Amino acid sequence: MGRPVTGQALRRAALAVAALGLAAGLAGVAPAYRLGMLPVLGLLLWDILQKLRRGDAGLDLLAALSMAGALLLGEELAGAVIALMVAGGAFLEDFARARARREMTALLARQPRHAARHGAAGLEEVPIEAIRPGDRILVRQGEVVPADGTLESDVAVIDASALTGEAAPRRLAPGAGILSGSSNAGEAFDLLATKPAAESTFAGIIRLVAQAQASKAPMARLADRWALGFLAATAAIALLAWLASGDPRRVLAVLVVATPCPLILAVPVAIIAGLSRCAAVGVLVKSGAALELLGRVRVLMLDKTGTLTEGRARLVETLVLPGVDPADLLRLAASLDQASAHVLAVGLVAAAREAGLALATPMALREVAGAGIAGIVEGRSVALGGPEFVGDFPALADVQAPGAARVLVALDGAPAGVLVFADPVRAEAPAMLAAVRAAGIRRVVLLSGDRLAIAEAVGRSLGVDAVLAERSPAEKVAAVLREKPAGPVLMLGDGVNDAPALAAADIGVAMGARGTVASAEAADAVVLVDRIDRLAEAMRIARRARGIALQSVGAGIGLSTLGMLAAAAGQLTPVQGAVLQEGIDVAVILNALRVLRG
Repeated sequence: MGRPVTGQALRRAALAVAALGLAAGLAGVAPAYRLGMLPVLGLLLWDILQKLRRGDAGLDLLAALSMAGALLLGEELAGAVIALMVAGGAFLEDFARARARREMTALLARQPRHAARHGAAGLEEVPIEAIRPGDRILVRQGEVVPADGTLESDVAVIDASALTGEAAPRRLAPGAGILSGSSNAGEAFDLLATKPAAESTFAGIIRLVAQAQASKAPMARLADRWALGFLAATAAIALLAWLASGDPRRVLAVLVVATPCPLILAVPVAIIAGLSRCAAVGVLVKSGAALELLGRVRVLMLDKTGTLTEGRARLVETLVLPGVDPADLLRLAASLDQASAHVLAVGLVAAAREAGLALATPMALREVAGAGIAGIVEGRSVALGGPEFVGDFPALADVQAPGAARVLVALDGAPAGVLVFADPVRAEAPAMLAAVRAAGIRRVVLLSGDRLAIAEAVGRSLGVDAVLAERSPAEKVAAVLREKPAGPVLMLGDGVNDAPALAAADIGVAMGARGTVASAEAADAVVLVDRIDRLAEAMRIARRARGIALQSVGAGIGLSTLGMLAAAAGQLTPVQGAVLQEGIDVAVILNALRVLRG
């Protein structure tokens, strides 16, 4: 059996027939005009019937009336030009859509099918559907990472440009998170899978691409409503031309100039181009509706932990008592904390490894959840924790600060020092807030479940307009709703507790690199890279896409209206009107494609 004929293939065939018919007619074969026109008219009538069944009203009716009028009035040359114009416009729109989708659909071609998994008998090639959390995967040089996971090897060089737009590969340390869809730009490494392949970042991208491509933006629906007004204006001008002259050819010329309207070309192309550009910079916008809203946001509300801050504790200071070597204290404490899963333990071990310290294996471990851990490291007794576990250190009692956490360290039963941890503000946060304000944001609100003192310290450092702290998920939703009268609200968050607020906002954006599945599901867009400055870039792209779409529509309607008035006054023949409208359509499509340029 042959491959099924697609709508796009039929439109290409109709374009070829229309072009051949026009060429043959100009060469002296007069019946060729009609033969070139009929396939296009047939496809157009079929499209009109399908739209009427869906309850859609469009301007395809004008094209059908124009070709039918050309046949009735013997203006077959004009009819052939109209047929070529309609078929050519459909071809140009298909081309523009395919060009605009390139950044998103390029991701689909990268999807791996198999992975090398460590098993009892050695490496085994398995379908990526078989990957489960805890599996150890070998990612060879040049391969695409098949599932989200953490680095098990000593080092990895990752190219995440296809996901995030970052041009330079990144060198990662052991334990670093790696997104599926990234490429291995260095030597082979082992990955510990943290999610099944079906729930990975890359699989989510594929689903989101399908949603985005199938969606219809509010602005596109608005264009449909404008089309009704334009249709009424066309009918009025055509009626005036008939009443003023009684010449049906003037009426035909008016209809020809109005066929097809740039409304049905410019908006979809600009929206799809905007979705493509956002994907290229690492922001997956789920729908055209979300992109259109992203371009109109006036209030930005941000979660703190993991969004404005890095979301992980970092060692910011090591304080020691006289006679204690700071590096030695750090090495012994980190060696002990290798046995703990506490969030501060993870930060301590990472800090020691970044300092190039060789860690020893702890023994005789004793850990009390939420209090501390003790054990033997290289023959020395080491204890870490709070005052109730280690004992208070009066000489170092003044290091507590908003946003900081203390871990007391005792060596051989005697106080030795204090490790100070904090969740730092992201380095790119100040520049991001400045960029979103420049893009039209009028109000920035920090919305957090954390303590007031900590949230206010972060808010002051970034210059936000308001700080709302100690808010439950329900209170976050209420805060979002209160801001809506000031304009469309965007909520940016990453945790489960942010999911209701993301859903309540006009547009919710989730931090997908380290965020939860719940927040990504509730959001309208997902930032794929662990950088919040990409949101500002996506907002700029969305505003530009919306502006170019409106610009194309305004210019197209204006030029078409002027052409209709000239045709009504007898200054344009049907053939001239058809050529003019073809030029207008090409111009608005090319203008809409400007969205793809950075």
